[in-house]
Amino acid sequence: MTPAQLRPLAETDLVERTRYYRSEAGHDVAARFFDTAVHTLQTIESLPGIGSLRLGELCDVPGLRSFRIARFPCGWFYFERADHIDVVRLLSYTQDLLSLLAKVDDT
Repeated sequence: MTPAQLRPLAETDLVERTRYYRSEAGHDVAARFFDTAVHTLQTIESLPGIGSLRLGELCDVPGLRSFRIARFPCGWFYFERADHIDVVRLLSYTQDLLSLLAKVDDT
């Protein structure tokens, strides 16, 4: 298993997205989202190559992978590193992904 390391923006994204679901849909949905997001990270840790490279290619960010969070219109965006998973963002697919991901630094 390759450990995931969340960048500060990814941590903020998780907190903010959870707050969003709490305010819009209630505590139960927010808790389900948080648990599913964490479980998805565990899946990525077990199978780092599972994420798609397509959005990274579209945004001209080579090596950037994305993997959807089940039952929610969101996904984790990350790079595979030799010793860890570099998680850069958790974004909703309704956001302007091209603009947000074009700013991602591969370092």
